[in-house]
Amino acid sequence: MSSATQERATAPARRSGGFTGAAANYIDERTSISGLVKELGRKIFPDHWSFMLGEVALYSFVVIILTGTFLTFFFQASMAEVTYDGSYLPLKGIDMSAAMNSTLHISFDIRGGLLMRQVHHWAALLFIASIGLHMLRIFFTGAFRKPRELNWFIGFVLFILALGEGFTGYSLPDDLLSGNGLRIIDGLIKGLPIVGTWISYLLFGGEFPGTAIVGRLYTLHILLLPAILVAALGAHMVLLIINKHTQFAGPGKTNDNVVGVPIMPVFAAKAGGFFFIVFGVIVLIASLFTINPIWTYGPYDPSPVSAGTQPDWYIGFADGALRLVPSDWGFMIGPWTFSLNIIAPVLVLVVFIALVAFYPFIEAWITGDKREHHIADRPRNAPTRTAIGAAGVTFYAVLWGAASSDLVATHFKLSIEGVIVTLQYTLILGPIVAYLVTKRICLGLQKKDREIALHGYESGRIVRLPGGEYIEVHEQLTDYERWRLVSFDSYAPLMVRPNARGRITAAQRTRAALSNWFFEDRIAPVTATELHHSHGPEAIHGSAEPAAAELEK
Repeated sequence: MSSATQERATAPARRSGGFTGAAANYIDERTSISGLVKELGRKIFPDHWSFMLGEVALYSFVVIILTGTFLTFFFQASMAEVTYDGSYLPLKGIDMSAAMNSTLHISFDIRGGLLMRQVHHWAALLFIASIGLHMLRIFFTGAFRKPRELNWFIGFVLFILALGEGFTGYSLPDDLLSGNGLRIIDGLIKGLPIVGTWISYLLFGGEFPGTAIVGRLYTLHILLLPAILVAALGAHMVLLIINKHTQFAGPGKTNDNVVGVPIMPVFAAKAGGFFFIVFGVIVLIASLFTINPIWTYGPYDPSPVSAGTQPDWYIGFADGALRLVPSDWGFMIGPWTFSLNIIAPVLVLVVFIALVAFYPFIEAWITGDKREHHIADRPRNAPTRTAIGAAGVTFYAVLWGAASSDLVATHFKLSIEGVIVTLQYTLILGPIVAYLVTKRICLGLQKKDREIALHGYESGRIVRLPGGEYIEVHEQLTDYERWRLVSFDSYAPLMVRPNARGRITAAQRTRAALSNWFFEDRIAPVTATELHHSHGPEAIHGSAEPAAAELEK
């Protein structure tokens, strides 16, 4: 066919596409974007409900961007002193900063301004909460293992950035609560030896409260932190697609394939609907429940500080750490004062954050596991990891609770000293008790699973055998139920072996000791041989066979 004939044949098709089709062809011919869309559209996403936690975080961030853009048009990031002359009569004539004045102007004089402020604040809280829950799901199911160690680290960076975004945004209005929070930060910074005072002057633009802190926090809040957060989020999503999703064990689910729905069109349609649900719920909450009523607190003034001031919940753990340290810790070296009541909690929090950030690499080193994992663990099948997670959550929860120690004392009519001492003991003993109890529970659940896999469920039906013996009839499991109970890996402690020079190094001994602690208490999964002896050959078929056979090897 000649070129003219081809041109006439394809002309109707081009005309039927109209301007949109021509524009799409123009873009595709210069970017080859259709190949990328086709490839991404074929990616499979599991449909388990727990995977929606990450989606809630993503959609909350979108809501934050939309509402934050609206607020930037009206907020003035200035510490210049002005006299309030707005619609809220109780504060009329009160001197305050331009930042506080503009926030009140948004709340009472801009149409929809208060709703936007509340949607922005509630979305920020949901963003941080959903990231935290998402990371807990990943931790307790072992979804951070190879090849996702780097993505765990990036996700944790996102969590820290979200905390920073929340704190900087919370501090912008320059009201009484945010001013008290900044005063705590100022004292914390000044408590650092040698460099603390200089850092405080640099950050606040002089002696607290300075003249530049709101402007600098505003730059961090709307420019620097969001830019880093968007870049980290992009890297997180790219690695998610490259490494593919983890999934919970089930029929047809292996390390080599993901069972679920493709992005296009099923998942995309569901995700779009879920975004509007999340957005609608946030708007509903913002419409019905007031948050951060700065007009009640008034502008920042150091004189009316009371025991009722509380940090926002996500930053409370840092305040709680400061409250639990003995106030008389410290010493002097020459002209410098070393305030251990400031340095100690800072070091403890830095170590805690570092352990969480690098935990996947630490566990991989202890276990020596270099295989790829795409099947999520049941928490009970990794008892030591689950116990470590419970201990970490308990440690965080005690610090978080300590931030409200004064309110606990006043509401329950207790002495503040008694509350602090109780929390100090709980901070040390609580994680230990949580670790031991959680590990025992996991091992007990594993033993129960083993009994069920071998003998089935207790049916409660008693029958009499011809010989006169009474037995209970057990209800046998389906192939899938049995497969779920037996398909997990059993690890053994690492052996100490000499290196190439015939030496056993201290690092090897430490690694072997940690490995022994990690795996010394474990319940081996049911093997194919045990299933055969318990139920006969007919019990090992279908979905149970590959798992049992693999474990037997």
